[in-house]
Amino acid sequence: MSFLVRQISRTSDGREIVRAYPFDAREIFVGREAACQIHLADLAVELRHAKLTLLDNGRLEVVSVGGLGFDIDGAKSLQAVVDPAAGAELRFGSHLLTVSTDGPVVVVAAERVEAVSDAIQDKDETGLFTLKGILPGRRVTAWALSLIILLALLIWPIQTYYHYQGVKKRPDSFHADSLWSSGSLSSAHAGLKMDCQSCHTEAFVAVRDTSCVACHKSVHDHADPKRLLLARAPLAWDAKLSRTVADQFNRPEGRCVECHTEHEGAGAMPPTPQKFCSSCHGDLDTRLTDTKIANAGDFSNAHPQFKPMIITSLDGPVKKERISLDMKPKEDGGLKFPHNVHLSRTNGVARMAGRLGGQFGFGQALQCKDCHTKTADGVRFLPVDMERNCSMCHSLGIERIGDTVRTLRHGDPKMVVADLRAFYRSGGPYVSRAQPIMQGRRRPGNYAQSRPYFAYFGSINYARADAAIRSVFSKGGACYDCHTVFTPPAGSDNWQVQKVHQSARYMMKGWFDHGAHKTESCSSCHAAKQSGTAADLLLPGIKTCRNCHGGEASKADIPSSCAMCHSYHADDGAPWVPKFDPTRKRERMSDISRTGKAPG
Repeated sequence: MSFLVRQISRTSDGREIVRAYPFDAREIFVGREAACQIHLADLAVELRHAKLTLLDNGRLEVVSVGGLGFDIDGAKSLQAVVDPAAGAELRFGSHLLTVSTDGPVVVVAAERVEAVSDAIQDKDETGLFTLKGILPGRRVTAWALSLIILLALLIWPIQTYYHYQGVKKRPDSFHADSLWSSGSLSSAHAGLKMDCQSCHTEAFVAVRDTSCVACHKSVHDHADPKRLLLARAPLAWDAKLSRTVADQFNRPEGRCVECHTEHEGAGAMPPTPQKFCSSCHGDLDTRLTDTKIANAGDFSNAHPQFKPMIITSLDGPVKKERISLDMKPKEDGGLKFPHNVHLSRTNGVARMAGRLGGQFGFGQALQCKDCHTKTADGVRFLPVDMERNCSMCHSLGIERIGDTVRTLRHGDPKMVVADLRAFYRSGGPYVSRAQPIMQGRRRPGNYAQSRPYFAYFGSINYARADAAIRSVFSKGGACYDCHTVFTPPAGSDNWQVQKVHQSARYMMKGWFDHGAHKTESCSSCHAAKQSGTAADLLLPGIKTCRNCHGGEASKADIPSSCAMCHSYHADDGAPWVPKFDPTRKRERMSDISRTGKAPG
């Protein structure tokens, strides 16, 4: 035999709800404990009040476990044996248990028939555990708590604020007005956590731009304030409502803190979201009809081609111009240099690199890194320098005396002329048939071993010096094949060489960090191996960048917002980017010609 327990409850309209729980056991328990098979939520019922056991003769034995007893058919009892077939009624507190049978199954129906009892008096269940009798009334409690909140969260913080008014730095302790703070300061302003008045200069007045520029003196507007207002996209209805409310509380439009939000948690400030930029620049020409700035809304599909700032003329002052890469521009920097010759893996340059590999760390052919040296921060590259990068292969030696090589002075034509005249005035080089003028490095190509950058022309006289000078500055000479040479008039030795200008930075309106792309090979972006002239602008176009980068919400390998490459407060230095290292010196934009110094 087994048990079937039916828990009966009723809705407010008297409808009966029955929940049935079968138990395949010979005994079950009645009590207030949740583990009891017949659970009665009544304080008049013990945790384990009684045990119901099926006997071998088919009868049901009911035994009190805790000693409180129960009612059976109206009589008090601690133990009873009933016939389930005849039926019986058991009373535990306010609950009535009706015993019956359904075939071999003993059915026990439990139902609350009176208010829940605490064994002293009948009470409603919701009032059994109330503290109403020992606490003050709700009205008194509400007023008391309101007063406490007013004192702790308003009066005390105001008093603290005025107490420290004019104090440059507060002591390291708790301050009541910190209760108003919505969060920690960012890492950029973490040093101001004990100097609230540096930004909040007036009580109950929103932070003004004057507080910001007191420290950020070099920051300027993105553009003329009047044009900024004209460039803004029309506000939606909810933004207009917010703007109206802000105006009522004297919160001017366009404040610094609208974008540079603080108390948002420790760490770096989040980058400006793309929508902040695209709201104006996505269709800028519809509001600023005279603008020369192209529309840009998303890097994946709404961004113009790059327009690098390149050198266009060296006649007189250096001229520069921003030209779209779609125009396939050339840059006149005053240098003759074929990348394809130097990066070949089969020609004389490659063979020379193999011979010099042990001395200078070259491989079996030259690579980009052999001539291009990164700046200390890895952002861009130092300008190519003759002494540091070229002289490893292109020696300007004219004579070897023991272990010392006598060289011409690079970058100063007048000194080259003077050195050659002095060289031949002293007798010139001694050359034997067994020993050429110089051994060692020489320029590869159609140059004899004894004449890579110097000349020997027979007997010792001034004519030999003039011939040597002409040879150095003429086609096939040391200067001519790399530089633009201006020939002097007849009878003059005032040879001139076009000064080389190297652009330290091309993307003047954006920011590019080579260090962030160090896992990529140079050839993945720069087609140097196919370039036969220094005038080729080996900059990748936007299509190349889109192989990895896409808009902020794109599925590209690197979703990129506008702030990754552009700064709102654009100046002549490197703009802010999310990965900006605060320990890095901000590089200044300038033309590095012959100094050999890193930007910064």
